[in-house]
Amino acid sequence: MKFEIFQPSDTLKPYIKQFVVSEMEDESEYKVLPSLGIVVGFQYKGSLAIIQESQASTLHSAGITGIVDSYKVFKNSPKIGTLLVFFTEIGLAHFTKHPANELFNLSIGLEYIFKKSLVDEIQDRLSSVQTDIQRIQIVEQFFITQLQHIQTDKLIVEAVRMIYQSKGNIRVKELNERLNISASPFEKRFRKLVGISPKKFASIVRFNVVLDALGEAKSLSEICYENNFFDQAHFIKDFKQFTGETPDKMRH
Repeated sequence: MKFEIFQPSDTLKPYIKQFVVSEMEDESEYKVLPSLGIVVGFQYKGSLAIIQESQASTLHSAGITGIVDSYKVFKNSPKIGTLLVFFTEIGLAHFTKHPANELFNLSIGLEYIFKKSLVDEIQDRLSSVQTDIQRIQIVEQFFITQLQHIQTDKLIVEAVRMIYQSKGNIRVKELNERLNISASPFEKRFRKLVGISPKKFASIVRFNVVLDALGEAKSLSEICYENNFFDQAHFIKDFKQFTGETPDKMRH
């Protein structure tokens, strides 16, 4: 298996966290847990399917996946090669006017966001080159041509920073007060740019903090208490929604 991370050019750094090139020789089924960012994927060889209710649905070879609030199960074909583009929390808004929240829990073809002719062209070019550097250059060039020079919403950037700083344990009411904005316009702006509500975003931040804590020598009750869960039953219920497993099972 190959999994290599590449940093974007300075032009794209404010909007794209990283590129990843992943290759697998054998067919496999795997679970992806909720994370905080929209992802574009290009299969330059092989194919990928999503498993839902025991049914496999093949995904577009150039696709975009919104933020999800539960785990997803994927199955790859043998000899698959994928280039992934991980956006910053509000990065997508700088390439398209498509509201990020309309992608929530979806994996759809990239032609729903960008012109089909452009998507077809980039796929043709990706399948004709041999090296990771060439693939990254093609994808970077595509996003640079799509870059829209719009003003960054600094209030939403600050809200995202505050949620991370609190490890997901900040109430939306407190965000409204500290940012001096009323609830309804704040939620609308946040959902459009980030892809989910601030409350749900905070819950996924908290989940990822919990996931990291499971690798430490702490009891479940300590983790539960440190992350402000009402009680252990709520903690386990939330955890199962995100992972399909109990915290104990994820530990082993």
